[in-house]
Amino acid sequence: MGQIIESGGGGHGKGKKRAKKHGAHIDMTPMVDLGFLLLTFFVLTSQFSKPKTMEINMPVKPKDTLNTTKIDDETAMTLLLTEKEDRIYYYYGKFKPETSILKTMDYSKDGLRKVLLKRNETVIKQIKELKEKHSKGEIPDTTYKRLAIAAKGDKKAVFVIVKADEKAKYKNVIDVIDELSLVAEVGKYALVDISPAEKELVKVSGM
Repeated sequence: MGQIIESGGGGHGKGKKRAKKHGAHIDMTPMVDLGFLLLTFFVLTSQFSKPKTMEINMPVKPKDTLNTTKIDDETAMTLLLTEKEDRIYYYYGKFKPETSILKTMDYSKDGLRKVLLKRNETVIKQIKELKEKHSKGEIPDTTYKRLAIAAKGDKKAVFVIVKADEKAKYKNVIDVIDELSLVAEVGKYALVDISPAEKELVKVSGM
């Protein structure tokens, strides 16, 4: 609160009265209290940024051979990430050193994205139809999510195996996973160590 403090007095010399001087003192305590109240308000009402995480499917070593996941040649696709930052090597089906045909592409929309969209076009079409029904209110959120997960996990959906060697760039691995999950609607993918035979195939390919 503002306080008025009077200071100084009139003299008695020769009958003259001197004007009284007033000194003003402002009490800042209420202002400090208001500052703390505002600080507390903003702390309690502000939304802090949440850490973003990425879901990565890592293969688990089975306890027995009966529970191993079977991969069909028609749905399997393997991406090989090496020291060449602008190239991705890939092949379809199970790896066979004598018969596997190694191909190459880049990370552009006309390279990796185009190949993934073509490979998973059936699932992408199903997801698109589900999104249209969901946007029109024909199916609820829970049903849409359940059907979308089922479509991505169908046995006929593409299964992508990402294999990177010790010289591959971390950025390239993240870019590939983003393309798989965010663009190509691939629900089945895993990170696996590249085998020596695959390294040798990349080396002798000369691409």
